[in-house]
Amino acid sequence: MLSHRNVAAHMLAAVEELQLVETDVWLHAAPMFHLADAWAVFAVTWAGGRHVLLPRFEPSRALDLLERERVTLTNLIPTMIQRLLAEPGVADRDWSALRLLLSGGAPIAPAVVRRLIETFRCEYAQTYGMTETSPYLTLSLLRDHHRDLPAEEQLRIRARTGRAFRGVELRVLREDGTEVRADDREVGEIVVRGASVTRGYWRLPAETAAAIRDGWLHTGDLATIDAEGYVNIVDRKKDMILTGGENVYSTEVENVLYRHPAVLEAAVIGVPDETWGETVHAVVALRPGAAATGRELIEFCRGELAHFKCPRSVEIVDALPRLGSGKLDKRSLRARRAGGGSGGAREPV
Repeated sequence: MLSHRNVAAHMLAAVEELQLVETDVWLHAAPMFHLADAWAVFAVTWAGGRHVLLPRFEPSRALDLLERERVTLTNLIPTMIQRLLAEPGVADRDWSALRLLLSGGAPIAPAVVRRLIETFRCEYAQTYGMTETSPYLTLSLLRDHHRDLPAEEQLRIRARTGRAFRGVELRVLREDGTEVRADDREVGEIVVRGASVTRGYWRLPAETAAAIRDGWLHTGDLATIDAEGYVNIVDRKKDMILTGGENVYSTEVENVLYRHPAVLEAAVIGVPDETWGETVHAVVALRPGAAATGRELIEFCRGELAHFKCPRSVEIVDALPRLGSGKLDKRSLRARRAGGGSGGAREPV
């Protein structure tokens, strides 16, 4: 349940955080039935800005609208960014009006952020949120003192999940309810509270009690936090892989796969194994015209990660499954794998 107060509080926070003004032009590229984009209807309108609608995401059409309508900012999920960057001639267009690209809905690899900034020549920030929080909880926009840092350090901050959004209180807790060390290493669960956070689930008292404890919403997301309060999500609780007694965070493996020049998209899941409990399995879509084998991708990961973190199996597919919101559907990948199918894989290894 989101109240008028929840939505209004988030709207005003977004206007301040993103410095929205009447000259701003927002491209609605993400599905508007989802809060990943719907929040902008309120915030951009409050600021007096202009809305540009994209009924269905098609990379060439999105690029045309961004350029022709002089769009100043928008929000894209990582798969949309990948598809835009793969379009021929994207770097040769006029992006002088574009000031900020936001991305959310899934973690994004630093290598992709680097390409985005080089291509569109604008500011970039990662966002993180959920429907229960109207939606934004964090934002990775650089602070003033960050701009004196080396370029690689700035990139690292931009690609992080971010610091608390205006009006949001955020903590990262251990299982016993105490706060983790702010060392960017210890992992805990993100919990939040604030004016934009839901009071609960409609007519679901048990679910509400499980999610909201002592006034704090437990997100189910595992993260680290640094001394400046910037968090970095390492996985959903349900997505963490336990193999041979070791924890493997899927995003760490995915970030390595994204560094391979042939990889367009990657999803890493745990699959049941009699010996290890679970093993690491990767599902990968390649860039148009690119070639790579599953064995090649496994060897690439072994050059970057401890061997227990590396995929033991790889499927190369034409496209990864998505939810209606555009988020990656790992549940269907797990279900398909549990059923023994390769789901149209061109090369299961």
